[in-house]
Amino acid sequence: MIRRTLGEVAEMLGLGSGQLQDVEPNVQIRGVSTDTRTIVPGSLYIPIRGPRFNGHDYVREAIAAGAVAALWGADEANAPTGVPLLLVRDTVAALQQLAAVYRSQLKTRVVGITGSNGKTSTKDILAGLLGTAYRTQKTAGNLNNELGVPLTLLALEEDTEMAVVEMGMSGLREIALLSSLARPDIAMITSVSEVHLADLHTRERIVEAKLEILEGLAADGLFIYHADNPLLTGRIAELEPGVARLTFGERESHDLHATSWTMSEAGIAFAVNDTELDNLFLPMIGKHQLSNALGAIAAARHLGLTPEQIRQGLLRVEATGMRQEVAYAGKLMIINDAYKSNPPSLRSALDTLMSLQPHKRKIAVIGSMVELGEESDALHTAIGEALDPKRIDRVLTIGESAARIAAAAAPRYPAGAVMTYDETQRQELAAALLAEADHDCIILVKGSRSLRLEEVVQRLLSEVREREAAR
Repeated sequence: MIRRTLGEVAEMLGLGSGQLQDVEPNVQIRGVSTDTRTIVPGSLYIPIRGPRFNGHDYVREAIAAGAVAALWGADEANAPTGVPLLLVRDTVAALQQLAAVYRSQLKTRVVGITGSNGKTSTKDILAGLLGTAYRTQKTAGNLNNELGVPLTLLALEEDTEMAVVEMGMSGLREIALLSSLARPDIAMITSVSEVHLADLHTRERIVEAKLEILEGLAADGLFIYHADNPLLTGRIAELEPGVARLTFGERESHDLHATSWTMSEAGIAFAVNDTELDNLFLPMIGKHQLSNALGAIAAARHLGLTPEQIRQGLLRVEATGMRQEVAYAGKLMIINDAYKSNPPSLRSALDTLMSLQPHKRKIAVIGSMVELGEESDALHTAIGEALDPKRIDRVLTIGESAARIAAAAAPRYPAGAVMTYDETQRQELAAALLAEADHDCIILVKGSRSLRLEEVVQRLLSEVREREAAR
């Protein structure tokens, strides 16, 4: 993490002596925090004004918790006295500037990853690979926005050799900003899909937003992208030819593609068109994870990893939570995919469910998808129309939009096999799933984070395990 004196921090932020209050220039900071709950002794506290809170109200609390100083926004009244403060125009902009300058002082090589789907899993896989050969850090959890990316950069140790930085967005010019801060040596786009239609309205604008990652790419950098999407590849064909490129995907024409693969509930065994890379195994489920692995392998090979390091790295991936986490309780296998849902990721999750152990009973718990704009109704209906009662035995939906999935699926299912719940009925949903506990079945729980479906998973696991222990 960043370790600089307050004097050096002031210089990095372009502050003069008149913008320092009770600051001792030789005091060293040890990391930054925007949350008083994560303060460690030596932190620099950066207060953020949000829609429902104002971090400036907690500056004294931060100092009491061990922060050695805090930033203070110019538009904030009543700056506390007797507290070391660095007075800045805007605390968010200052956080970003501090991160950009710190990044420029590091020798760390950065891989920036964006995409409508797959960026978090690709980040996790690539970090696992690079960790076999380099001192590696990655974006923690989902710190991938205008606050998360600078916090990720400021968390890098001076001796970190490789950093894998995830970049998310909801509108135009957001990834451009993040890329300018991270200045990636490799930029990767994992996918482009309907996510963010509510904000960007067209798929063309989504492609435009994702391609902003190239704006911060090093002059001698590499652009890696999933080349199965014609909308993306068509736009890339219009770019200046100067950027080095590497493609991955399903087609044999791509630079890296799988030549064979098999999937089980333990993970994916596969080989690729690089003849040195055989006998690969990724302990993650779902064909979409194969695509994520290809992107990660492409970057790892470019960064010098050997085939054996890649084999070992795939086995040591530490996945971010609630993304197809598999857990067992009694006769149940539960796939917890409750962090995010959109049409491509939902289709992938359903394909995974259908591909596992055909003799077992299959239950799909599907929550409403968000940020789909005017196409939301049609996209939910299309999911329901594609559900196959021969391969998925029951469908339980939760949320107003997801009810359209149930309505489209119900005519093909037996009575009672399709049920709908509103967003307040998580306990009722959990009770319906508990009734399945004596069956040998696989349950997929897929939804957006706002539905808090992890609570359903936790109750289901807890109660089934308690029943088993009592027997």
